[in-house]
Amino acid sequence: MGEKFVVRPKKQDKKEDKSVVMTLRIDRELQEAFDKLSVQSDRSRNELMCMALRYALEHLEFVPEDEGV
Repeated sequence: MGEKFVVRPKKQDKKEDKSVVMTLRIDRELQEAFDKLSVQSDRSRNELMCMALRYALEHLEFVPEDEGV
């Protein structure tokens, strides 16, 4: 996997228009990593996690089970 997930410091003029509230369970180590990155980037943990999820979806390759046979 050659492409990196790039995070830059937050610009103060942008705000997300649409959002929903979800509950998500993650490993503590992931939470701690996002907390550290949040401090470094001046972005919220929520914002970083949304960026990471968007990146994952954009780079996801879904392979149906019947293709692997």
